[in-house]
Order: sequence, then C-alpha cells, then structure tokens
Amino acid sequence: MAVQLHVLLVFCLMVTPSACTFPNHHWGEWNDSQLQPTIQKLMKGYNRYLRPNFNEGPVEIGMSLDIASIDAISEINMDYTATIFLRQRWRDSRLVFPGNESVSVDGRLVSLLWIPDTFIPDSKRSFLHDVTVENRLIRIFSNGTVLYALRITATIACNMDLTKYPMDRQVCTLQLESWGYNLQDVVFYWTRGNDSVRGLDTLRLAQYSVESYYTSVSEAVYETGQYPKLVLHFALRRNVLFFILETYVPSVLLVVLSWVSFWISQSSVPARTCIGVTTVLTMTTLMMGARTSLPNANCFIKAIDVYLGICFTFIFGALLEYACAHFYTMQHRTLEDLHRDLLMELSETNGNGLIPIVNSTRPNQSEIGSTAEQSVSNDSRNHAEAKEKMTGQGCGLSSVKDASRRAASVFIVKNPHNIDRHARAVFPTAFLFVNILYWLYYLFL
Repeated sequence: MAVQLHVLLVFCLMVTPSACTFPNHHWGEWNDSQLQPTIQKLMKGYNRYLRPNFNEGPVEIGMSLDIASIDAISEINMDYTATIFLRQRWRDSRLVFPGNESVSVDGRLVSLLWIPDTFIPDSKRSFLHDVTVENRLIRIFSNGTVLYALRITATIACNMDLTKYPMDRQVCTLQLESWGYNLQDVVFYWTRGNDSVRGLDTLRLAQYSVESYYTSVSEAVYETGQYPKLVLHFALRRNVLFFILETYVPSVLLVVLSWVSFWISQSSVPARTCIGVTTVLTMTTLMMGARTSLPNANCFIKAIDVYLGICFTFIFGALLEYACAHFYTMQHRTLEDLHRDLLMELSETNGNGLIPIVNSTRPNQSEIGSTAEQSVSNDSRNHAEAKEKMTGQGCGLSSVKDASRRAASVFIVKNPHNIDRHARAVFPTAFLFVNILYWLYYLFL
C-alpha cells in the first residue's frame, strides 16, 4: 500500500498541476451549473438571526402532522408517548431564486437558516431521532417557501377522567406553540384544516380505539404576551372487552361460587365456612390486582371499583347469611332440646310417681287437678298483684319492656332452614337487579 501511494505521489508531481486539481473558477462554475442556485449564493448576506418579513408583519407558518404511532398510554402518569412527523412551511423572501425547481438541503445545514421556535408545551420528555442521521428535512422552493420536516418522539401529558374506567372515553391534545415569537412576529395555521393530521384513522392501539379527532387554532396567553397555538384534539375509547374477561367475569364467578353454600347443609360447618372465607380472600386479591395499574393518589371512585365493591358485598353477605342461619339453628335446637328434656322429665315423673307429696299415700287425679288449679290461680293472683305494683310505680318501665319484647320477637325464626331457602332466590335476584342498574348507568349515562 505504501508503494502504491509513493508511485501515485511521484506521478502527480510529474504531470501538470492543473490535471490533478480544480481551479477555483472551475469549481464555482461547476456548482452553478449543477445547483441553480448554489447554497453559497443563497446564503450570501443571509442573517439567520432575523426572521423573514422583519418589520413587515408576522410570518405565516403552516403546520401538518403525521402520527406514526402512539406507543404507550399511562393512566398512572396520565400521559401518552407518540412519534410524529412535524412539517412546517413558511416563506422567506431572502431565499427566492429563479426557476421552478426546489432544492433539498442536508438537514445538518439547518443551523444556517432561520427556523421557527416551535415547541410542545405539554411535553414531559422528547427527543429528535438521529439514526442513521438526524431525521430532518429542509427543502427550499424557488418562490422562497421553506419546508422543514422532522421526526419527534414525545411523552405528552393528558388529563384523564377515570370515573368511568374501564368504560371511559379520554380526550387528549397535542399542542404546538411558539416559544419566543408572539403574535406580532409569527402566525400559526393548519395547512389543510382537519386533513392536516394523518395517521390517526389507521392507528391500532392495544386498549384504545381512536373515536374522533379535530384541529383548532388558539392563542396562548402568558405574562410575556400572546403567542400562537395550534391544538390537535383526539378522543380515545377504551376497549372494555379485555377488562370483562380479566376482571368482571372472575368477579361474577366468585359471587356465584359463594351462593353454592346455600345448598350445603347447615350442619356442614367446615364446608360452608371454607367456601365463604375462600371467596372473600380471592375477591380481596382480585380487587388489589385491579388497582395496581391505576393511580392511587387521586380521589377517583372508578366504575371498576364500584363493581368490585358490589361483588365483595354479595360475597361477604353470603358468609354473614350462614352465620345468621347457623346461629338461629343452634338457638332453635337449644329450645327444642330443652322442651324435649322437660317432656321427658314430666313423663318420667308421671310414670314413676316422683312428685312432691305431703302424705305417704299417692294422691288421686282430682287432688292433682285441684292442686294445679290452685297453683295457677295463685300464680295469676301474684302476677296481677305484681302488675298493679308496677302500674303504681309507673308505666314507663313496663312500656320499655314491652317494646323490647316485641322487638325481640321479630328476630325469632320458627324454621331456620327457611333462611337458606329465601337466600337462594333473594341473592341472585338482587345481584341481577344491581347489575342492570350498573351497566345502564356507566354505558348510557
């Protein structure tokens, strides 16, 4: 390799210098003939620090967008990440050249031209793509119109209302403003109205679908003045089918599973208790999992929280139903056992003659009857006297006792097994009714 370079150097020294180099006037003529006009000619006397039409009115800048993708929509951070192609057009009379052609300039020469100071006010993070080179395009037309296009990925804030989550509809915006030039310097406009934005119609998202979009022209008012602003509004409708399969169906199945205990015998305490406790714990885990992907710092009561709360209430109610049924069953059994024991004692007493006697001889039936009647009359007389004494003392205490006795009689269940029979109909009917109200409210109101 060194030998070849040495030979080439000797050859160049031997021949005429003009044969190995281009004279300056030849280089200039070659540029003028190939590029009409040349960049050097356009840039002669050009001041990139002064905007076009300086002291002659504002510069009109047309905008258009291509939405390449919306990569992520975060409910926790309330933002979305999008990749866009931003195109800006304006006319700079200093760049007029003869002819009808246009000149495409390397994007790295953007530092030689005046460009608008457009920015995204709601952007949290953004960057310009630079693989394999900076994704910029500058095209200069013969009438002085400049097309400046670039590819940007930005994470933009979006205020979300999650009260109807996951049946919600979010409206997000993409705003474009001028950083330093106010309305006296530049004016923004959409080049083709709503048609200035492309790509949203064919966009496919994981959990959302683009319902509609439109553009608007506005003004941003700050302490330093009024600045031009363009806004893209687009509505996103969440796909609820994913959440129905992931959250709603398991919740309904857990509620139905809790109803199985109504058909299990009340004597099977471990089985019914196990079903109730298991469904309650599983529902709690499901509720915690549904909240992990949502912001916890706000005060939203979301639709999914309401439904999970309804399901948890029915599951917990089924567990309480068994507690009540078991309590009244045990109470009823205690009364029955006590009554049975008394009957057995009476039967044994009547059969064996083990009753209190005064004489050694067994009394006949007439004596027993007279004794019983006398006892009853004495009891009634004592009760009447006690009642008169209570009446004399005042009717306040007796009325309270009567009221408490009547209230206690309301909760007396003659047949505790009827509790399960009624629960088999009441729980499904109530759950169906609540579901109808829930879906009507969150889907149509």
